[in-house]
Amino acid sequence: MTLKDKRILLTGGTTGIGRAMLLLFARAGARVLTMGRDPDSLEEALGAARALGGELHGLTADLGERADIARIFAAADETLGGLDILVSNAALGAEPIDAMADDDWRYVIDVNLTAALACTRGALQRFLAGEGQVVIVGSISAEIHAPGESVYSATKAGLQAFAETLRKEVAERGVRVSLVEPGTVGSDMQEPDDDEQRAMIAREEMLRAEDIAEAVAFILTRPHRADVVSLRIEPRLQTLT
Repeated sequence: MTLKDKRILLTGGTTGIGRAMLLLFARAGARVLTMGRDPDSLEEALGAARALGGELHGLTADLGERADIARIFAAADETLGGLDILVSNAALGAEPIDAMADDDWRYVIDVNLTAALACTRGALQRFLAGEGQVVIVGSISAEIHAPGESVYSATKAGLQAFAETLRKEVAERGVRVSLVEPGTVGSDMQEPDDDEQRAMIAREEMLRAEDIAEAVAFILTRPHRADVVSLRIEPRLQTLT
């Protein structure tokens, strides 16, 4: 199986795990549409990816806005002519619920959970009969329930339940659904600065974003008979609290 010429909608492809996946998909010759809220980060990521190959498209959009999700799928129809794959990756970090303004924690839920459901619905409407693949990037936060992550963990637990149930709903239609749950990954969402993140990666306490991108590529290149249901990936010395 190959990703060459596959039509992929990748949410949150401008930083961290999403950017690593964008580069990998470009290198594999895929046709990709991605989006981000910050136009500068979007252009930087697209520029780096276009140097590697593939066909890359992007637009500035906010997944917390219903109208922007409609724009994303209109762009997918126009630029890709449909979809073969959805990789739902976009996510925001959060503070404890009583440390966040009401609008802020609701916005995290809109981006992390509601948008993932909405994008999945849009992708299912565009998959051809007997085909289509959804990969949802969750987190081990759905399981470990670390203090300080009440809002974030709730969104990731919701994604876990959604992915596992959705798979049963669409399997007979030939659609495959996979859930990837990373442990600690170096990204701009992490509290440690860049130097400390590099040190943590060297100590095998943190993964690189590329580790997750490669795992997603593995899932997407299995034969149709093989459905990777869930994949939990942690650094060798993951700290669980």
